[in-house]
Amino acid sequence: MASDKTDLRGSGSWKPVLGLGDPGEGVSAGVDWREWAAKALPGTVFDQPEPEELIDLTVIVPARNEEDCLGECLKSLVSQSEDIFELGKDWELIVVDDHSTDRTAEIARGFAGVTVMEAGKLEPGWTGKANAIWTAARRARGRWLLFTDADTIHEPEGLRHAMHEAVRHKAGVLSYSPRQIVKGFVQRSLMPLVFCELALAYPPAKVSDPAHRIAAANGQFLLIEREAYRKLGGHPSVADKVLEDVELAVLAKRRKIGLRFRYADDIVAARMYRSTAAMVEGWTKNLKLLFDNALTLAVFRAIDILLLLGLPILAYELWNARLGAHSLQWLGAGWLLALLWLRTLFRFYARVAKSNFRFLDCAISPLGLPMFVMLLYRSWFQHRILKRVSWKGRSYAQ
Repeated sequence: MASDKTDLRGSGSWKPVLGLGDPGEGVSAGVDWREWAAKALPGTVFDQPEPEELIDLTVIVPARNEEDCLGECLKSLVSQSEDIFELGKDWELIVVDDHSTDRTAEIARGFAGVTVMEAGKLEPGWTGKANAIWTAARRARGRWLLFTDADTIHEPEGLRHAMHEAVRHKAGVLSYSPRQIVKGFVQRSLMPLVFCELALAYPPAKVSDPAHRIAAANGQFLLIEREAYRKLGGHPSVADKVLEDVELAVLAKRRKIGLRFRYADDIVAARMYRSTAAMVEGWTKNLKLLFDNALTLAVFRAIDILLLLGLPILAYELWNARLGAHSLQWLGAGWLLALLWLRTLFRFYARVAKSNFRFLDCAISPLGLPMFVMLLYRSWFQHRILKRVSWKGRSYAQ
């Protein structure tokens, strides 16, 4: 891994790392952007004072009632401090306590070098996560801003690697899909089904290709260059979006800011849910937003259940049919159904393998199909019929 910092730092006054700082609307060529930003209307992305000295990176962790996972996340982040990348000097780590009622803030304060902030008042039209992130982003000093969830675990040197990768690929927005940590039968059977559909709907190669309109990002690891963040409008531009990460990716494609997205088990892992109830609530909130055809997808996965379960039963019944002279014909029909079942099973596992989950998790995934169908329908129903979803004690109109 590269250890030279010069490609991440400007000399003298700040120059955007990716050369994205062309004059925007209302900015004349040659005018210092700080001078223009000072005239911005209150409430815009530019209404905060800009530090004279910028550092390499600001890591922002929004946290609401995360006492069961925040400690492990911060341990993995703080341990990345080293002589050439020192926490507090070259980068900063900010935890935003989003009005937690547990020990989240206390745990965060227990780590040396971590800045703990309380999220600003949640105004109408804002989601809690966007509001928490924006609270810290307005005070961030980094040339790069990393938004990462409290349920993530970061591999050594992953932060520096991500910045170098973004520079190398000229990406103003870099997002990683983490290796997912799953516990218990329900999670292990369901999560591969969700993530294989995500891989098919949002192929990383097409997401990273500016010629394709497909856009995606994962808020568990979302790295944005400072100038790119300003061009995107910051989190105020996605203030009311439940999937603010995907919406930022859409804006990045639309505004021709380089977007790179890939599966990154070498950089970061995440345990999204600690209980089945949290998993049901989380995917109910997200599935309809991730898949516009959620109801149609539910029908196709229900057909998978019928085929995977029904074909071997029918084949068995035909093999054991006692229909006299016609028994050989029924026996042949049984074998045809058995071959059709094997083909269906092969195609099913070929699809699930795209989830990047372990073999055993993929192997038991057919048993998660009923819950996946239920969650797809539940998400569609709450978004389209009830027009309201819930997450961590808050309700959002859709």
